[in-house]
Amino acid sequence: MILSIVICSYNRASYISDALDSLYNQSAGLQNFEAIIVDNNSTDNTAEVFAQWRAAHPQGSFTYLTETKQGASFARNTGAAAAKGQWLCFMDDDAIANSNYVENIIKHVETKPAVVGFGGRIIPKYIPAEPKWMSYYVSSLVGNFDYAPTACAFENGKYPLESNMIVRKDIYDSIGGFNTALPGVVGSLRIGGEGKELFYKIIALGHTIYYDPAIEVQHVVEVKKLTPEYMYRVASGIGRGEKTRTLSISKAAYIKKIIEYFFKLGAAVILGFKYLLQCKPAKTWPVIQFRIDALKGLLV
Repeated sequence: MILSIVICSYNRASYISDALDSLYNQSAGLQNFEAIIVDNNSTDNTAEVFAQWRAAHPQGSFTYLTETKQGASFARNTGAAAAKGQWLCFMDDDAIANSNYVENIIKHVETKPAVVGFGGRIIPKYIPAEPKWMSYYVSSLVGNFDYAPTACAFENGKYPLESNMIVRKDIYDSIGGFNTALPGVVGSLRIGGEGKELFYKIIALGHTIYYDPAIEVQHVVEVKKLTPEYMYRVASGIGRGEKTRTLSISKAAYIKKIIEYFFKLGAAVILGFKYLLQCKPAKTWPVIQFRIDALKGLLV
């Protein structure tokens, strides 16, 4: 088995079938991968939806597991522990993989024998449409990720996002997988940055992380859910994660991160004025609010 695709799911019964359909119809064929769905305490009918989907799609290897410890890091580690593939691919439960997704992952592995970790493009699929206040600088909060037009190595501390990342399983195991002190969403609280820490550990071992835009997924974004409370939870979760990560290194690293976040807030204010001058007032405050919320998470 070359590839194990791990999908962690929490109350996404409305979208999990689309994610599974996109994998079932891969150009590479079902023999080249397995899919492991990890239900992370869903309270909706996710389990029933999967059972019905599986009955209608009996071919291939699609396994359904549960993880009662809340948080994506716990669920991803559970899926990885059950994986049989040489490579681990992590995809969200509301993502839709392109039809050549697995094929392009395999191509990337075969053309770069020394690679141990890489990621791909994530394109938001706004329902019903992209809000007028959304900008490139805020869209990362809803999963938008388009690092470069062609395949390349990540530079300047950049790394793949968790919803479209691939890691060699032996490397993943050697660094202990995802740090559960950075669990992701737990109830109404978010402590993010688990993917960043994982890749930073891999980079510290001397490896290079790559980006390949041909490895693409669409990420469903329900615009009605993009409330100020939701955006705060995501942005502040980034700050909380960075506080946990940097304090585990040193107090000096944490202080350095605080300074960096104040600098980014200043840059966001300048960018906000730029949007005003461009007659795009709706985009002005969200980009500033993002940095305020992230700073709040860092300081709490």
